[in-house]
Amino acid sequence: MKNKKPLISVIMNCYNGEKYLKKSINSIINQSYKNWELIFWDNKSTDDSKKILLNYNDKRIKYYKSKNFVNLYEARNLAISKSKGKFICFLDVDDWWIRKKLEIQVNFINNNKKVNFLYSNLFIYNEKKRTKYLYINHKIPNGKITQILLNKYRIGILTVIINRKLFKNKKFNKSFNIIGDFDFFISLSVKENFFYLDEPLAYYREHIRNYSKKINIYAEELKRWININSLKMTRLNLSLTKIKIQYFKLKLKKSINFF
Repeated sequence: MKNKKPLISVIMNCYNGEKYLKKSINSIINQSYKNWELIFWDNKSTDDSKKILLNYNDKRIKYYKSKNFVNLYEARNLAISKSKGKFICFLDVDDWWIRKKLEIQVNFINNNKKVNFLYSNLFIYNEKKRTKYLYINHKIPNGKITQILLNKYRIGILTVIINRKLFKNKKFNKSFNIIGDFDFFISLSVKENFFYLDEPLAYYREHIRNYSKKINIYAEELKRWININSLKMTRLNLSLTKIKIQYFKLKLKKSINFF
């Protein structure tokens, strides 16, 4: 029975996240699946994030504070290094999970023993309009899906559950602040079968502070990724055409100051 309920490490990186923090943490606390630990990595917050977190009297919650402010994906690596779970999940301070998120995913893994990477659909919640819409509206197969991801990347890091062993020889590229998950997951997808659940298991909050809204940084990081990976992808017979089109669209947005 113990093997059926592995420890899940939930990685939460925080920098001044007090506004939405309670909803995010409550969605973990209220999970129907109970064998989890929350690794809360405070990236030198100056607000009441720490105070809010420490008001939760739960031994599964573990608080760490960075000595220096670091890029997001370096912070993710540091948080993972403190975790002990067989599987790793991620939830940022402005997003939240449905109550059965972990239970549904662990059950899927128990019934499909070769699953090392599983993700799901999600809802995008527009805070200003107070509306939600489904993130993925097309069919996604399981297996080797690198080209599919390069054509239309649709993996929300808040939905993934990853076998810890996949972090053994590779970490997030700490130089990235926005596309670190894209970089890491594309690399994993070349070797690993990816599995997908069409049921939306999480909510991504769309608001003015979303880091991905920072078009300049996004465009710069995507350009750098293309330059680094073009030759490798060509050797694997993978096309970067759609990614390059996305980059030029970002450049256009940047040039007309469309944010």
